[in-house]
Amino acid sequence: MSSGVKTLAWILLVGWIGGATYWHVCKIKLLCDGPSTMTTAPTYVNPPLSIVDGAQLNLSSPLNFGFKKSVADPNYANVKKELDSLAAYLKANPGRKLTVTGLYASIEQNNTTFPDLGFARADALKKYLVDAGVPAAQLQTASRLIDLQFSIDDSTHGMEFGFDSLALPKSEEALAAAEKYEDVFKPMDLYFKTGSSDYIHTPDNEKFLDEAKKYLATHKDKKLSLTGHTDNVGADDKNLALSGKRAAGVKSAFVKFGIAADQLSTEAKGETQPKASNDTPEGRKANRRVSIVVQ
Repeated sequence: MSSGVKTLAWILLVGWIGGATYWHVCKIKLLCDGPSTMTTAPTYVNPPLSIVDGAQLNLSSPLNFGFKKSVADPNYANVKKELDSLAAYLKANPGRKLTVTGLYASIEQNNTTFPDLGFARADALKKYLVDAGVPAAQLQTASRLIDLQFSIDDSTHGMEFGFDSLALPKSEEALAAAEKYEDVFKPMDLYFKTGSSDYIHTPDNEKFLDEAKKYLATHKDKKLSLTGHTDNVGADDKNLALSGKRAAGVKSAFVKFGIAADQLSTEAKGETQPKASNDTPEGRKANRRVSIVVQ
């Protein structure tokens, strides 16, 4: 082989090795300098949690609720402490009403029975607060369609809060009429005219009683709980006794209606669990009640 041919062969070999090295390092490993043609999706971070009611309440956290895309149930793990403080505030201020507004985006799918995903999200938080002891009458739900942003793992915040004064009916009859039947597992309050031991009958509490009787007849291990409450007028011990007397009177009426006595449990709470502020006549009327629920 002539020297010229050998030189050409070496040049071709070196060129092939260099080209292979360049392809492996720059194209496969992407280790070469120069502008990258790859684009990175922007990272969305949930806004911090803020729940404010004037100068009375200011709850904040750098973290927030987490909602997966098209999912109604929130992840409370990051804000449980703030939610427990919110529940305590509402229970200590029964005259305040909280409106929970669930947010949802047009790109999400609503797989719930609610009109939209926003209402479903708001109702999930309402149930959390009711389970924490907040009266359902203090909570209202709403929804709002907005252009929600989602993080890389499809998570967003999806909740807003607003406070207002709780408007109360002015008479016991109006309070009784405001109680609406949903199911026997949602507490309903019974009200009494002044000086009367018989509760005010309405179509909704009669519906509750009919459905409770049917349910208890086929679920002998369940009970209908009757809890008596009063306002704060008078001595604590007398209010406790009065609340027990009211609950016992409702039990007697329900036994006559046909519910087994051993499936009715009574409890007296006196003035310890107000539904509304005792500072107004309307609030005191709202607190004089017997709460009923199947458990």
